Amino acid sequence: MKILVVEDEIQLADALSELLKRNMYSVDTFYNGIDGLDNALTGVYDCILLDIMLPGMNGIEVLREIRREKINAPVLLLTARSEVDDKINGLDCGADDYLTKPFVTGELLARVRALTCRKGEIVDENRFEYKDVALHKNTCSLSCGANDIKLSLKEYLVMEMLIANPVQILTKERIIEKIWGSESDVEYNNIEVYISFLRKKIASLGADIQIKTARGIGYFLE
Repeated sequence: MKILVVEDEIQLADALSELLKRNMYSVDTFYNGIDGLDNALTGVYDCILLDIMLPGMNGIEVLREIRREKINAPVLLLTARSEVDDKINGLDCGADDYLTKPFVTGELLARVRALTCRKGEIVDENRFEYKDVALHKNTCSLSCGANDIKLSLKEYLVMEMLIANPVQILTKERIIEKIWGSESDVEYNNIEVYISFLRKKIASLGADIQIKTARGIGYFLE
């Protein structure tokens, strides 16, 4: 899952980014409303954490533009305790939830989990399934029946995308944007390496699913 953090308090923004990455999210961080909006409009994010008080363009203005452009990613507003009117205005403008600073990190993660919907079957907050395999967030592993195998972080993120979008073809461009970021210089053969690793691990589990190639386009589960 890919999350956009837009927060002008650099120390807080970087702490949020690190927290989310430790919890297996892919994160992009920006410190002003203009850069935040430009990236939100790419449509690649599964959730947006948006501060209200931002330089260049405030969070409410960013939110209005996001919704005007039909970007449907859930938005969690980060607000100061005194910004009651802004909370109401933000919800009216299309925010999905808000969190008042200072907040407990566990609550932030719980709200992000509540806002992010997966197309795979959710078993609990740390595991979701497709057919006979289960992906485990807390152990960064993939299992089938009694068999279990560890994944690297990148393998986990690629597998998460595939399970969250079953039978849908994921283009190589979309995988790069989601996992490495739009500014990355990662090449297609990097993705092919991780797909190869995953195929071997899925086969070793004896799973009924396979990662198939849509030639010249990308990959999908079958």
